Amino acid sequence: MTEEVAITLREVAPEEAADVKGLLAKVALETDFVTISEAELTLSDDLLASQLGAIYESDRHFLLAAYDGEKMIGLVSVKGEDCDSIAHIGDVGVSVLKDYWGMGLGQLLLEEVVLWAQEMEVLHRLELRVQARNERAVHLYKKLGFEIEATLKRGALSSEGDFLDVYMMSLMIN
Repeated sequence: MTEEVAITLREVAPEEAADVKGLLAKVALETDFVTISEAELTLSDDLLASQLGAIYESDRHFLLAAYDGEKMIGLVSVKGEDCDSIAHIGDVGVSVLKDYWGMGLGQLLLEEVVLWAQEMEVLHRLELRVQARNERAVHLYKKLGFEIEATLKRGALSSEGDFLDVYMMSLMIN
């Protein structure tokens, strides 16, 4: 994309279930850097809307979307844990349409997640998994303060069936 884009960010509302599914389905086709399960893509819009409503009402979960006009072009999610002993941990996921790679959108989304976690004061550790071969993402996460804590050997499979190493990365909050 060469034209200038006006990006807006907003929390995802339950009525945007179809947009979320559409974005995830397209991302799944564009790259094998992310893992999107068949179950996520085949949820009914009503069930997904119900789940989005629960996320919207929670102080441990967060789902923020980036829009180019009315088109959803990226998502960042934080899923907090319910078990008391790990309730301070949030699992982060980022998805951006390929046409918008290299524009700083992933960084913008992640910065918003970190600010949200700091303001909520509920989560004190953000963590994510990223394929070691996804050098751009690893660089971005490090730039924002995430550290590699472990390498999961054979942590994923490529679309060709090759084993891939996966980094477990984390960022401490407050």
